[in-house]
Amino acid sequence: MDLRRTFAANVVKLRAERGISQEELAHLAEINRSYLSDLETGKTYVGLEIMGKIADVLGVEGADLLKKIKPSPKRK
Repeated sequence: MDLRRTFAANVVKLRAERGISQEELAHLAEINRSYLSDLETGKTYVGLEIMGKIADVLGVEGADLLKKIKPSPKRK
């Protein structure tokens, strides 16, 4: 399992669900927007402190950001 990609997908999904821009999430989590972009594309690994900040802003537990996203059921 590639935790870096799982983390990236979860952050992108949760951020979109909450209607938060990348810039807004970076500001609220007190991290650089370009670093957040690298995290969301899986270009870099996240540290625990940053993961905690992002999780807090998104309103989830840090561990939730490392769980595989279950695919949405396909519509007929």
